[in-house]
Amino acid sequence: MEITYIGHSCFKIKDKTITMVIDPYDPKIGYKLPKLSCDVLLTTHDHFDHNYIEGVSDYRLLIDGPGEYEIGGCFIYGRAVGHDEKGGAERGKVTMYLITIDGFNILHVGDLGCELSQEDMEKIPSVDVLMIPVGGKYTIDAEKATKVISSLEPSYVIPMHYKTKDLTGVEGLSGVEEFLDEMGVENGVKKDVDKLVINSKSDLDGETQVIVLKPAH
Repeated sequence: MEITYIGHSCFKIKDKTITMVIDPYDPKIGYKLPKLSCDVLLTTHDHFDHNYIEGVSDYRLLIDGPGEYEIGGCFIYGRAVGHDEKGGAERGKVTMYLITIDGFNILHVGDLGCELSQEDMEKIPSVDVLMIPVGGKYTIDAEKATKVISSLEPSYVIPMHYKTKDLTGVEGLSGVEEFLDEMGVENGVKKDVDKLVINSKSDLDGETQVIVLKPAH
C-alpha cells in the first residue's frame, strides 16, 4: 500500500487493486493539480480547496459524506466532525474517513476544527496512518493536532493543510515547522519523502513517526 501527497489535503492511496483520491483542490489555491484518476473519489466537505471533483477522472464511486462503504475489499467509514470549535456552528461539518485498505487503517480527518470527542474515539479502532491538518485558522493548529495525535497513537502521521510558498488562495495558515516543533524531534521526523509505502504490519513500529511528504503538484 502506498500513499502519495498531491498537496494541501489531497492524497492518492493505492494498493494492488484499488486507487483512491481524497480532497482534490481547485488550482486557484496556487497549486497545480496533476492529472488524477482513481476508482474511488472522496471529499471531506464542500469547499473549493477540497472538492474539485472535475479535476479527477475515471472514478467509479464518489463518496462525499458520512456512511459506510465497501468497494474491492476496501472499507470506508465516514463520520461527521466539526469544522470549528463550536461543533460546526461557524463553518459547518466535515467528514473524516477511516479507510481500511490492504489490511491497514488510514484516517483522514479533513478540516477538523476541534479535538475528537470520546464518542468519535470509540468509533475509531487502531490507526496506522493519520492525515491531519496542522496550519490553524480554518482547522486545528499545531498544538491541538499534537493532542489529537496523542489520543489516537497512530504509527505514522502525515501533516497537511499548512502554509507553503506556493499556497496563495488560502490565507493565514501556519507552516509545517511550527507543528514539527510542537511534536518535538524525539518523534523521528522524516522530511521530503516522495511517498509512504507500507508493505506489512511489521513496518509499523510502536512509536509514532512523523512523515512530511513531498507534494506531487
